[in-house]
Amino acid sequence: MNHPESVLEMYNYHSWANVVIIDRLNELPQHIYHKEIQSGFSSVSKVLSHIYLADYAWFDIITGKSMDEAMASSNQLREEVEKKSIEEMKKKFIDLYERNKAILSTEDMEKEIVVDNPYAGLLETTISESVLHVVTHGSYHRGNIATMLRQMGHTSVMQDFGLYLYSK
Repeated sequence: MNHPESVLEMYNYHSWANVVIIDRLNELPQHIYHKEIQSGFSSVSKVLSHIYLADYAWFDIITGKSMDEAMASSNQLREEVEKKSIEEMKKKFIDLYERNKAILSTEDMEKEIVVDNPYAGLLETTISESVLHVVTHGSYHRGNIATMLRQMGHTSVMQDFGLYLYSK
């Protein structure tokens, strides 16, 4: 595979892995999703919402919005998204992936973008590096969800890249 196809494949993996974890959450008692616990995030719903909102913001950045604009847009959605049910979040994620995959199909993956991060400063990067950031960010936070589920006495589910390859 050439580079742009590899980045798209990683985004497809990210999409798949989020649906896998959402499907696992759907198998558990519904109160688990919004239950307040002591962790990096106060609930599984807040972690899943964070993954969604970060994806939303980064694809706004990829399409030319400033980080400030992208963060403002995603912050406006935060309260609404955090209150959604697991099934509603699954639909939101699928809709977001369709939108983002359409964006990626028309973009030059090596196009340079400048990100002005209020916490870290200016970064000259590419669309492909930004997509890989989205993927690794999601993997990190799905790990948070796995840990939170264990803290509440439940198991998570495998969602690593190797399993994704077997599932295709």
